[in-house]
Amino acid sequence: MRALLLRDLRLAIRAGGGFGLGLAFFLILATLVPLGVGPQPDRLAPIAPGILWLGALLACLLSLDRLFALDAEDGSLDLIATAPLPLEAVCTTKALAHWITTGLPLTLAAPALSLLLFLPVQALPWLTLSLLIGTPALSWIGTFGAALTVGLKRGSLLLSLLVLPLYIPTLVFGAEITRRGAEGLSTATPLALLGAITLGSIAALPFAAAAALRINLR
Repeated sequence: MRALLLRDLRLAIRAGGGFGLGLAFFLILATLVPLGVGPQPDRLAPIAPGILWLGALLACLLSLDRLFALDAEDGSLDLIATAPLPLEAVCTTKALAHWITTGLPLTLAAPALSLLLFLPVQALPWLTLSLLIGTPALSWIGTFGAALTVGLKRGSLLLSLLVLPLYIPTLVFGAEITRRGAEGLSTATPLALLGAITLGSIAALPFAAAAALRINLR
């Protein structure tokens, strides 16, 4: 698993489809929203939690189609499937590599970019915590979607249609945590629900993704 993880990290950095692309999209969104809505703090602050979480969600979505597509094109996926490593472990490793190159950089960059949207200072720890807990769910759900659409023509469009509805609970609870943190309210309930979604995704979706890969490789 370690060798596969390091390989995927190197490929993501060299191909430019993970770290740089996600951060660039996040930066563009945080810059364009004040230009479109208006730079007034009283207008931007209430919508900042939703905008930041939506930006993180879409940034994670950008590189999902590359999770298995490159391996399927050059035949590496067939070799990986016949290796001693179970496909469930392969899917877990792919999801972890995607989170390290996409979700983690977005989590670290979000507090700085939130200043462009005038997010209250007291909400910054909650924004970081919610992204740290919620972005792994985005990567694991996305890995399942990528496994379903691997090898299909125009699979990226179908992948978006499959994954976006599954992303909605994570988006709702993540933004709610940040909003409650900004208003000084209790965040216990949405935090627990977001953590449950992430833990459930990590526990169950590698098996579903592995089953989808086996069907597509037959």
